[in-house]
Amino acid sequence: MKERIDVSIIILTYNTRTLTLQCLQSLSETAWGDVTKEIIVVDNASNDATVDSINKLYSDVILVRNSKNLGFAKANNIGIRRAKGRYILLLNSDTEVEKDSIPAMIAFMDSHPKAGVSTPRVLLSDGTLDPACHRGFPNPWAAFTYMSGLERLFPKSRLFSQYHLGYKTMTLAHTIDVPSGAFFLVRRVVIDQVGMLDEDYFMYGEDIDWAYRIKEKGWEIWFNPQTSIHHKKKQSGRANAGSMMKRKTDAYFYETMKLFYKKHYEKVYPRLVTGLVYLALDLRITVLSVLGK
Repeated sequence: MKERIDVSIIILTYNTRTLTLQCLQSLSETAWGDVTKEIIVVDNASNDATVDSINKLYSDVILVRNSKNLGFAKANNIGIRRAKGRYILLLNSDTEVEKDSIPAMIAFMDSHPKAGVSTPRVLLSDGTLDPACHRGFPNPWAAFTYMSGLERLFPKSRLFSQYHLGYKTMTLAHTIDVPSGAFFLVRRVVIDQVGMLDEDYFMYGEDIDWAYRIKEKGWEIWFNPQTSIHHKKKQSGRANAGSMMKRKTDAYFYETMKLFYKKHYEKVYPRLVTGLVYLALDLRITVLSVLGK
């Protein structure tokens, strides 16, 4: 009889050797208890000796080596197809888990059968919450209040903080719309029902799109603050890029927001609203593209 695997942990790497090894080290120090796991590292054609280092230090890791950078969604889907766990965890290479993080989240999911996805507190290097782990969907109003700065002025307002949901009680477990792709724990049965990540998204937006499709099928998405992980955000490739490259990356982010809106909201909102949304996004893309040249 084959051993049941509780969780398949998929880590995508692209020239993040040191961060990836630190992530794997934190997994090796986890108190797994009765939780069974497999670790799948998908490398997007790194040239920094990531693959050699993993082969040398972690013989139990399943290593998938792509011949080119396939982007976040497509590369993670390769890992998902290899995975055998009843839960799939997408875990960023620039994260470190605490000793109880993943077993605690598995127990949480087991006790919440309607939860299709969950995430713990994702903490930044300064100890604050990564806002990307606790989001609402970027509908036109939520996007407007965030981009205009109204959310920053009224972070606890139910009216003005619908994107980062700052009005919710952060010490208690509760439902959200979108967790961070840095720690995205999803049931295998959900993937079987909803499908995998949309490969139209090369980078950014795929986690929002996946969460949207999962909630459309009636599954809940939960934030569990009783355990946490650490996210070394902006310490990977983008942090070392020049200002021009960062602007180009930001422009690409707004392109993916256009893709998300077109896919999920264009037929929902009036044409006037849609026109204003596209105008605002196009203006940002144009400005960033000009500055990035």
